[in-house]
Amino acid sequence: MGSSKLQPALLGGVFIGVLSALPVVGIANCCCLWVIGGGALAAYLVQQNQPTAITIADGAVVGLLAGLIGGVIWSVLSIPLEMAARQFTGPFLERLMRANSDMPPEMQQFLESWSSGGGVSILFRLVSMCITVMVSTIFAMLGGILGAAIFKKGAPPSPPGTIDAEVVR
Repeated sequence: MGSSKLQPALLGGVFIGVLSALPVVGIANCCCLWVIGGGALAAYLVQQNQPTAITIADGAVVGLLAGLIGGVIWSVLSIPLEMAARQFTGPFLERLMRANSDMPPEMQQFLESWSSGGGVSILFRLVSMCITVMVSTIFAMLGGILGAAIFKKGAPPSPPGTIDAEVVR
């Protein structure tokens, strides 16, 4: 892999990871919008660095790399963002439990565990990270393929005075 694909893959990965991890903005990722967009962005950037059209394989490779990078960034960024969100949701959940005294004890125990941060194990985090990376890699690769097809540069015009092979046929 040349360095011509590394920088676009890094930028596409940062796009995927940051936008997917943000709490409110990440909602648009329900259909893998940011992941597909990051793969397409990476393919676009590769295309801008080359004078000829990139191939579908180039788009797939750079999209795959962007998805891999983005999935890791997404997983790592989501941990502190989730912890920060608990500070705001914890008091809300406490008021909810006090207001609903007929809530089943199992549900109360789950909500108390979640608001204190004790409900998420390291094993759950690792499994979640693996799934996130796999899904983002697949969908970013599809985004890279789409980006290669959409942003493909046309053939350069033939110099004046030459006969184009397609016109002759």
